[in-house]
Amino acid sequence: MKKLTCIVCPNGCQLSIEKDKEEWIVTGHLCPRGKDFAINEMINPKRSICSTVQTTYKDVPRLPVRTDGEIPIEDIFPLMKLLSTVVIDHPVHNGEVIIENPFNTGVNVIATSDMYLKGGV
Repeated sequence: MKKLTCIVCPNGCQLSIEKDKEEWIVTGHLCPRGKDFAINEMINPKRSICSTVQTTYKDVPRLPVRTDGEIPIEDIFPLMKLLSTVVIDHPVHNGEVIIENPFNTGVNVIATSDMYLKGGV
């Protein structure tokens, strides 16, 4: 039996999950989303990632970014390593794709802020 804290909603349900033959048995969830979360954690855990990337602008040295969906847990550290190599050399806008479909995850890394530069660039 494995114990998890559900992160789908603010309830933070304390879940217990175990496999009985081919069926997952989940207890402790207050809604169906908790059950789905627990099963996905066991068979294919994924996470959203928030980070920053470097820019060439002294006034805005870092740009906040995030994935526009969830990526498999095993791709988190490779994505963070890839993000550490990115250098933005042009103004970008909120929602603009910074890295398209890294590692064929089906999600993009997008800017989460407009880049405002002194002088109106």
